[in-house]
Amino acid sequence: MPRIIVIGAGITGVSTAYSLLQAGYDVVVIEKQRYAAMETSFANGGQLSACNAEVWNHWSTIIKGIKWMARKDAPLLMNPSPSWHKYSWLAEFMTNISRYRENTIATTRLAISARQHMADIAEREQIDFDHVRRGILHVYYDKAGFDHAVRVNEMLVEGGLERHAVGPAEISGIEPALSGPFHGGFYTPSDSTGDIHKYTTGLARACERFGATFIYDANVLRMSKRDRLKVSYSVAGNVEDMEFDAIVVCAGIHSRDLGAMVGDRLNIYPVKGYSITVDLDGEVSQKAAPWVSILDDRAKIVTSRLGTSRFRVAGTAEFNGANRDIRDDRIRPLVEWTRALFPGISTSKVIPWAGLRPMMPNMLPRVGKGKIPGVFYNTGHGHLGWTLSAATSATLAELVRRELPVDGRLAA
Repeated sequence: MPRIIVIGAGITGVSTAYSLLQAGYDVVVIEKQRYAAMETSFANGGQLSACNAEVWNHWSTIIKGIKWMARKDAPLLMNPSPSWHKYSWLAEFMTNISRYRENTIATTRLAISARQHMADIAEREQIDFDHVRRGILHVYYDKAGFDHAVRVNEMLVEGGLERHAVGPAEISGIEPALSGPFHGGFYTPSDSTGDIHKYTTGLARACERFGATFIYDANVLRMSKRDRLKVSYSVAGNVEDMEFDAIVVCAGIHSRDLGAMVGDRLNIYPVKGYSITVDLDGEVSQKAAPWVSILDDRAKIVTSRLGTSRFRVAGTAEFNGANRDIRDDRIRPLVEWTRALFPGISTSKVIPWAGLRPMMPNMLPRVGKGKIPGVFYNTGHGHLGWTLSAATSATLAELVRRELPVDGRLAA
């Protein structure tokens, strides 16, 4: 049986491991943290959102980034300090503006495909992750924002998404807890939300039941190939070497450095996002919090209801390198937004968090082979890692199966 190492135990790595196990491979997962799902898969916005498939490669994104550069609380914040990686990524980002439409449609189709994969897995493995299937409601405050949304919606619908416009009265009917001076919105009844950390750790336990080996607190030092692929890693100061028939890199923002070890260029940039988890302590707060997921396009904020007693509010995009600092001036707008739109919620108990989205310049994940036979990638999912991971993992497993049959070695 071919032996495969998956590097990274976030949502994409664990999903990849599961797909490979289902295909009959012997799987080892290596993770630098002590547990699975401790980095970007820990406390994201919680949305499984085909409706958020619009790629960011648009001139309006560039204009907003420049306009908001001096605002510390801006929804999109660009640190102007010079960095070759950042500016080369932005240059490549701009070259993909011409593919804005086709990439948005492609992402929508992929997100819709991922839905069924994930639903099947969760049911099969009995994973409880506070899954709420009440749709996602986009809201807009003015005609200009709504008119842009109409154009985006045409692409999403072309990609196969069921999504329709709603007026202010319909917004109140869909989510009575939400109040605001909205011009209109769009509602996607087929999208959903849940706790990514609970799902990923539950799926990791399923992988272990199917025979996967997880190695935690491990830092990959080298990857190389002679007769077989070899991975060198350190655990508690001890260096270990293991040989494999294939390597799959699913390491988020770390994938760039890992790819460079074997001659592959992955132009992944870390785009920071923030979240708060509000403790809905008491019946008043619980009644005041929405069950339908909200996406405020102007503030770039999303919400998810995680069971009866937790409310997740997340958003913003910060281009500031591999910086995980949790800044008060970035968390405060999330708290203030919650107080403004849901005044009945007590924000006396709030847990802040920051994570780094691994983004490719074209906003599409890198799923495929590397230069060296036996090296594969499933990474760079950006802000849609959870939404897309079940589909990209199935695609990756099928690619590995063609290159490395379960009953034979990798073709030369």
